[in-house]
Amino acid sequence: MASHKIDEKGVLLSCTACGQRNRLSWQRINELGRCASCKKALARPSLPLEVASPGQFSSMLASSALPVLVDFWAAWCGPCRSLAPELEKLAAVSGEEFLVAKVDTEALPSVAAQFAIRSIPSLLLFGSGREIARSAGVQPAGALRNFVHKALADRVST
Repeated sequence: MASHKIDEKGVLLSCTACGQRNRLSWQRINELGRCASCKKALARPSLPLEVASPGQFSSMLASSALPVLVDFWAAWCGPCRSLAPELEKLAAVSGEEFLVAKVDTEALPSVAAQFAIRSIPSLLLFGSGREIARSAGVQPAGALRNFVHKALADRVST
């Protein structure tokens, strides 16, 4: 599955004009960035974000200016592999509203344990560092987008 790389400070993107690698900080992820080299506008993250460490996960949740939908998955899980293309579709259209991230439960068992992940795929929606909603199982991209919109709307109305 294709994904964007991240670090504790933000998302690492390559400029489509000059190839320069740029970082969009978590705090400003909702804004359009510019390439540090050629000054062209950077595209918003359009692929799931691959979380590689507990520190990256914590930083992303604590600092992201956008809500984050996190897929807890494992490579050996058939339903997780079925969900992957749907998450790619969702990430391609959600960049202004929310981010899509992936946590491999085999590589980061402490993160999965922190959120009591008992089955995979499990999808947790976070906003302002807190869990807003969760869902389990494979769903098409449209249903996932509806899940996120409903959870965010419910959060605002409460």
